[in-house]
Amino acid sequence: MNTITRLFDIPYHQLSTHPLESTFATKYNGQWEKTSTAEYIKKANIVSRGLLRLGIQKNDKIAVISSTNRTEWHVLDIGILQIGAQNVPIYPTINLEDFEYILNHSECKYCFVSDQELWEKITSIKSKLPHLITIFTFDKVPNAHHWQEILNIGVDESNQPDVEARKDSIQKDDLATIIYTSGTTSRPKGVMLSHWNIISNILNCQDRLPIQKGATALSFLPVCHVFERMLTYLYQYDCLNIYFAESLDKISDNLREVKPHIITVVPRLIEKIYEKIFAKGAELKGLKRKLFFWALELGFAYEPYGANGVWYEMQLKIARKLIFSKWREALGGRVEMIVSGSAALSTRLAKVFSAAGLTIMEGYGLTETAPVIAVNRESGRYWKIGTVGKPVNNVLVKIADDGEILVKGENVMLGYYKDAEKTAESLSDGFFHTGDIGELDAEGFLKITDRKKEIFKTSGGKYVSPQLIENQLKHSRFIENAMVVGEGEKMPAAILQLNFPFVKEWARRHKIQVGNTNEEIIKNETVRSRIAEEVEKVNSHLGKWEQVKLFDFTPDEWSIDAGHLTPTLKLKRRIIKEKYIDIYNKFYNK
Repeated sequence: MNTITRLFDIPYHQLSTHPLESTFATKYNGQWEKTSTAEYIKKANIVSRGLLRLGIQKNDKIAVISSTNRTEWHVLDIGILQIGAQNVPIYPTINLEDFEYILNHSECKYCFVSDQELWEKITSIKSKLPHLITIFTFDKVPNAHHWQEILNIGVDESNQPDVEARKDSIQKDDLATIIYTSGTTSRPKGVMLSHWNIISNILNCQDRLPIQKGATALSFLPVCHVFERMLTYLYQYDCLNIYFAESLDKISDNLREVKPHIITVVPRLIEKIYEKIFAKGAELKGLKRKLFFWALELGFAYEPYGANGVWYEMQLKIARKLIFSKWREALGGRVEMIVSGSAALSTRLAKVFSAAGLTIMEGYGLTETAPVIAVNRESGRYWKIGTVGKPVNNVLVKIADDGEILVKGENVMLGYYKDAEKTAESLSDGFFHTGDIGELDAEGFLKITDRKKEIFKTSGGKYVSPQLIENQLKHSRFIENAMVVGEGEKMPAAILQLNFPFVKEWARRHKIQVGNTNEEIIKNETVRSRIAEEVEKVNSHLGKWEQVKLFDFTPDEWSIDAGHLTPTLKLKRRIIKEKYIDIYNKFYNK
């Protein structure tokens, strides 16, 4: 009988079933510092007592902004939740205008930030935040309030009965968190999730992540995003040791140190890993080079469950021993599962990594669904590459007449904070309208084809699915990012960001002079001709009306900081179009 109904029940569940010496491990000054289950609960209670002494009431909001995942975030999270307040996690990379909007819209009373840079950012707008009382930091920052102040005032246990009373008063359907979506076109929306929204999702995903108690997970995707946050709760529920990567730059080192059994990724990270592997393979000579590219081609043809036959499986066994074993070593040597979410994963990469014994299970969900709707699973033939798997237990998925994916279940949000109108627009008859277009095949596997709002119509009245074309364009090693445009125009066109390091390496190998700067590279006619070949490859698989007839390059490398991408690496279409309006106008002679 499940007794876990509120998020703060999870640490206590771990303590009673399988207490760990390293529930969390964060690296400070070059050393991993571990926090046991018992210490985790002790510190969370200290935080709760300290917050009560600061006057925090039930349903008060507290913002948490961290540049990296770390133990303090999770201790603070439980400390906030078990006194009935709400944790409002915020992406560290958004602009000041969005920080101001979210902190004011949520009426946060306190804000916890990880480091000096974030402290300076929030301090610079504090005069515009009438509800915010104090900013605390996890790192020691000159002139800032350190979060140790909360721990100091919470050491006195005399008000622990007040903490217990608060805990007892909290019901499973009470609001636990408000997560602001990183809107691609408009102001962020505050998604209200209850304790049970997330807990039910954890329970319904149990059969999709068969990882043994005591295994190790490496966490590096932003915990402010619902995908990683829900999984860290799931890891805790399943009694896994969670290590927090130092940064994206140090993931390779951390993978080798920690040797995790499970990691979560977004497709862009898999693409980056593959690019590094390919670059090293391309430098090989003679037989080693031939073997590397033979293994790659074999991997790209991979199908699960031995579908390619005995001869293929025999070759694959050799490839795994000679080539792919090095891929596994690079990820620590113990990875049993890679879970991919947030965006569509290239089928070629899903195949080649799975062929290498690094099984990638692609899933699908949204902040509003807390988040998992569907996910693949290797056992029981629940895995089909090119799909996001079958819907998880107790989550109903149906496809509307216009192709939109509709979802019903206990994981569906309470609504959007202070926005009844948008809530009513997205929820009807108990179903959440995802805004994604997809299909369920005869076996019940869900495939995502596009975003409803992003599909556009050309002047000829033909519908174009830009995301579908963009994903195919990004299969090319020459193309880092692509945005297809053409709403209301005669034909589609593409604004492209080249994979500049790869283009330079390609030019070097072929003894082509392309210049040193990005500006020089995008003007080079040989480069343009080569990219035209890549675009034509994609066009050969498209209907005549959706073929990319025009394309041009940006000298910039698209990034979160520069405003091209959301924190989950989705395109900010309106902003990209505005930035490169000259390219757009040139396409259509405006």
